[in-house]
Amino acid sequence: ARGSGGTFLVIADQPCSRERWQLFAEQLAECVARPIARGREALRLSPRLALLRALAGDSADSVLDRLAHSLDLARRGAARRTVWADGEVTRVGRSAAQLDADLLRAIDGNEIEVVFQPQFACGPAGRFDRLSGAEALARWNHPRLGRIGAGALFTIAERCDHVLPLSRHIARLALAEAARWPQDLRLSLNVTPLDLAAAGFAAELGAALAQAGFAADRLTLEVTEQALLADLPQVARALGALAEAGMRIALDDFGAGFCNFRYLKLLPLHTLKLDRSMVDNIVEDARDLAVLRAILAMAGALDLAVIAEGVETEAQAAVLSREGCGLIQGFLRAPPLDAQDFLHLAQDRPIPAN
Repeated sequence: ARGSGGTFLVIADQPCSRERWQLFAEQLAECVARPIARGREALRLSPRLALLRALAGDSADSVLDRLAHSLDLARRGAARRTVWADGEVTRVGRSAAQLDADLLRAIDGNEIEVVFQPQFACGPAGRFDRLSGAEALARWNHPRLGRIGAGALFTIAERCDHVLPLSRHIARLALAEAARWPQDLRLSLNVTPLDLAAAGFAAELGAALAQAGFAADRLTLEVTEQALLADLPQVARALGALAEAGMRIALDDFGAGFCNFRYLKLLPLHTLKLDRSMVDNIVEDARDLAVLRAILAMAGALDLAVIAEGVETEAQAAVLSREGCGLIQGFLRAPPLDAQDFLHLAQDRPIPAN
């Protein structure tokens, strides 16, 4: 829809990850910025985009107000073409500035919690019933607003320039919990672009592993395509140092963005993590199934493990097992669990024989 002047509004009424929406915005901006021929001259536009993931209960006025405010900030700054509005986190009676200040206190105040999304490997019977590890996900237990999810939490952290302290805090919490797990289980941690840009990240993570008593070869670091867009050679060097230390590297949300195969050549990858959009229709749609088969064949040729996200039905799991996908996570087998519940799940299962 067209707003006032040169302002336009795009709405997607479907599930869409933050990373996919960011990539769509960047692609849209590139299209709008292409030169427009006018005789012997060319006109080039400089678009600015504000992004927001609305919550149930948000009013249209509230959404538009927050988008307008963020778009105004984007127009004033030349560095960033796209900015995120605080649509995931704004609540009545709590301003963005108050939330920024709240976050700075939350890290020291034991309000940040880590929950664990179990991951399952395919067993001998062709069922994903063998627990293999978990992905760590952050939650903020705000004293006034209640639980705030990871996407909203990092939106606030980006706004107040506190991503690195938050990411390191989450890593320490997750490693401390994972050190209590049986030795055959792996931990997956999400890595931010700022983590990979920090010169001492590998050394700091190594120190956190040593402090927790958690072996480096039991840790998987998940990196999204968004983290690779800024400086691929620098990211490759950073990931190379981490891989040399024994950690495994997973390319997260594979299939949600550009699927740049150059990443597969340059990065020391061990795992492809399929975005849920690669799984949603594999039972009903022959083309989706063909794409899945092609990805699994490519991964096999490159000696990469594959884990499928967002698996919600037994039919999806059966197809993934039949086609040779080795790992899944999703609500079909287990939702994200708090630390104690995951520990109970890990301890109550049969331990696989060596």
